Order: sequence, then C-alpha cells, then structure tokens
Amino acid sequence: MKGVVIVALAIALMAGCSIVLANPPLIPPVQYEQFCESQKVSGSGIIDVSTSIIDKKIALEYYNTMAGDGDLELDSEHAYSQNAEKLKRNVSSVNGGNKSAFNLFETTKMTYQGATPLTGGKYMNSKAFYGGIGADVQEMFSVNEMEKDETAFFVSTTPYQPKCNTSPEDLISKLKDAGRDTNKVEELMTSASGIYDPAHLIGLETKNSFNGTWGTDATWHRIFYKDIKAHEMFTGTFEAEKLIKFHENPVPERDIHPPCEGIDC
Repeated sequence: MKGVVIVALAIALMAGCSIVLANPPLIPPVQYEQFCESQKVSGSGIIDVSTSIIDKKIALEYYNTMAGDGDLELDSEHAYSQNAEKLKRNVSSVNGGNKSAFNLFETTKMTYQGATPLTGGKYMNSKAFYGGIGADVQEMFSVNEMEKDETAFFVSTTPYQPKCNTSPEDLISKLKDAGRDTNKVEELMTSASGIYDPAHLIGLETKNSFNGTWGTDATWHRIFYKDIKAHEMFTGTFEAEKLIKFHENPVPERDIHPPCEGIDC
C-alpha cells in the first residue's frame, strides 16, 4: 500500500458529559412503521444500487447509492424502525458495545474490482427543521478497487415503552427535571426491556482499503451559535479506519419560552 490512513473522529459530547442542550428526543408514533432490506450479491457486470429513507417524524434523511461495471461481492442490510426498541444492534462505539436501540442501522461488507470506477456515496442527516440536531455525515467514493466493512447508525426517539413506568409523551418533562444528572437521563432513556436508547445520535464506522478516491464530510450546524465541519479526501491507494459520531444529550433546556408566548391572537 502506498499510504495508510487511520482517522478516528468523535464530534460532540456523549450523554455521560455534563452538558445540557435544547433538543428533547422525538416521540415515536403509536402506529410505527418499519423497513428492512438484506441482500448478498456476487457476480460481474453492471451495478446500479440505491436506497433512500426520509422520515420527517423522526427527523431522518438517508441516501445510499453506487454504480459501476466490474466484479462485485456485496453483503448488506438496511433496517429502519420508528420504534427504536424493535431495532436492537451492537455497535462498538455506542453504549460500550452493548446492545442499543436504533431508528436506522445499516451494514455493508463489499469487495469491488473493475476497469470502470465504482462511484457512489452515502448521506445521513438529523434534520433540525423536523426536530433533529442539525448534524449530517456524508461519504463519497470513485474507486477501481475497494474492500469495505462499514456500519451506519441513527437514533432520535424516546423509548417506545420507557423503563420508568411512564409514557413517551411524559418522558420529556422528566428529562427536563433530570437536567445534568446523567445517570438519571440514562435511566429514563432505557426501555422496559433494558435496552438503552441513545438519542440524539448519528454516526459512521468504516474500515476500508481502496485504489481511487474516497472521502468523508461531517458537519454540525446550529444557526447563530454552532458550526462544526470535518472534511477528508484521499486519492491513490490507501487503507482507512474511521469513526464519525455526533451525539447530543437529549434534555431540553430550562426556561425556554416559545416565540409569542402569552399573546392572545
């Protein structure tokens, strides 16, 4: 290999840190919806693959595409659930590697080789306009050879059945009362089945080697007070191991008054 790149990026503070930000977790719908796609593909020829998931109720935007002409082996899973308790997975960088609840979980194991570059990308956004935290992660590539093992994850909702014997709707006020008590917050964000729901969380773990161009962009923007950007792009023959993760403690700020409060129109 001409170069070796090992990058680990952890942006934002985990729930164990004493910081309180404004976004409460979103409440999953009573009539929740789900989607699952799992596939194994091996062969040679034209490749055209795309998946998109947009859900305003949980502030999720997700796009994943790739196209090329060559030899491909692919083992992948897309799983999406508005009720995160139904989607329990182990991610090494979340909750100490123990099972956690996710609204979106995607894994890709892939090898590719071809004279025509395999071109594609992945985009995840916790959309602030719909109650997310305004963070997004993007991956781009155009490669003649690639081996990749990658996991993407997203969660923004309260537990569907909280352990604290309350409803998801009432959980928001209890999180506000918990304030900086991070042990209490973690207890509230644990379901009756004992699975932790780490909202708000968006991230990407990847290990890959490639010949071509590969890179990532990560941003977290809040109007007037926050702007975080991380960009990497590599062209040549590289190996890369990378973690990108955004997390916000899902506790509403105290004493926030909505615009026009008290006005009787």
